[in-house]
Amino acid sequence: MSDIGEETRGRSKANEPAHDIYTEEGAVRPDFLARVGAAIADRDVLYLRQHVARLHESELGDLLESIMPDQRRAMVRLLGTDFDLTALTEVDEAIRMEIVEHMSNAQIAAGIGGLDSDDAVYILEDLDKEDREEILAQLPFTERVRLRRALDYPESSAGRRMQTEFVAVPPFWTVGQTIDYMREDEGLPESFTQVFVIDPTFKLLGVIYLDRILRTNRQVKIETIMRETNYPIPADMDQEEAAQLFEQYDLLSAAVVDENGRLVGVLTIDDIVDVMQEEAEEDIMRLGGVGDEELSDTVVDISRSRVPWLLVNLLTAFLAASVISLFEATIEEVVALAILMPIVAGMGGNAGSQTMTVTVRAIATRDLDIHNAWRVARREICVGLINGCLIGTLVGLVAGFWFQDPNIGGLIATAMLINMVAAASAGLMVPILLNRAGADPAVSSAVFVTAITDTTGFFSFLGLATWWFAIG
Repeated sequence: MSDIGEETRGRSKANEPAHDIYTEEGAVRPDFLARVGAAIADRDVLYLRQHVARLHESELGDLLESIMPDQRRAMVRLLGTDFDLTALTEVDEAIRMEIVEHMSNAQIAAGIGGLDSDDAVYILEDLDKEDREEILAQLPFTERVRLRRALDYPESSAGRRMQTEFVAVPPFWTVGQTIDYMREDEGLPESFTQVFVIDPTFKLLGVIYLDRILRTNRQVKIETIMRETNYPIPADMDQEEAAQLFEQYDLLSAAVVDENGRLVGVLTIDDIVDVMQEEAEEDIMRLGGVGDEELSDTVVDISRSRVPWLLVNLLTAFLAASVISLFEATIEEVVALAILMPIVAGMGGNAGSQTMTVTVRAIATRDLDIHNAWRVARREICVGLINGCLIGTLVGLVAGFWFQDPNIGGLIATAMLINMVAAASAGLMVPILLNRAGADPAVSSAVFVTAITDTTGFFSFLGLATWWFAIG
């Protein structure tokens, strides 16, 4: 690396409302970007400290994504220790890495020292091991140990997402002792809603919410008012599973424990909201076959991520083309079939995508399992039948009038019905089977569903036409 160096989104650290830097559409205002750009060019550190350094981290993140790369580097260098590293958790990975690569390890260490542990881990986890160790070596011993422990947990696990700052007391303390401890200890987190109860080995015994503490007399023992911990989360649990627990049980925070049941951290709702957003974006991107692509990625990176699935789609396209080649003579005899084939395949593909999207989402949220799969399958097949009848009849009437041939209308209507039912079945069964096989249905389903609907559509339409005209 080179040597250069709690409020919501709606409020800024400059006590200015967030919309002061945003347009009505939510983009950073062009005039604000122009002023910031001029301040960077003029090396106006005073302006940057007054109008940029005091922004909320989410606003600063939006600003970083809106300016040019050379401006980002210059702004970070000019702000120095006034640059809030928390903003790096609000930007794309490519931008985050670009910025930290142009910061000294000493500057990163100084900035990380003031962050919550989960934000610090979020920045450190993508750095080279050598740089990460150099940065950790500059931190106080206790903080260094906490961050290393969090970094040891698997990527995308609850242990990586947790905050290692929490409030824990022994069961024999009184409410009064607990209140005095929370008032006097400066090392406690800035905000929390729960006080955890632990034994001398840090094994989690229970939890008390702050409202219960405030309503209880000072002389009452903690052990008499504590309650069993609601759904403690294993540190190695996948972050998506942890998010599902928060959603299912309406949690604001939850204890994170190791394999021995010892308290090691806490997950809070703000971290879980980020997880839910990331997982939703990931599913949407994978359904489109674009991987973990981000807006800040380079042309080469984007091309590299998209080409593999385009090649797979190309193979399925050749499969569909081979089906068409089987009926070459029929197509030459009835040109209308060539004109109408894309309608059958296209409508089937759209119907399959609808069912597939719903199914993949149901699998991700665990709403679909082996117990209700058959009921859902019957429902989707019925939907395919109804939609196939409606759309098939409409397309059949149009095609019949278009080519002045009721046979053509009847053939495409029948083929449409068959393909709609096949699309509904494929859109449901393909993700389920891929999930059972251990593959990610969000990544692979689209290719297989498209291949099934294309081949079924072409085969049914051209096959029926060949049979009908042969007997006619």
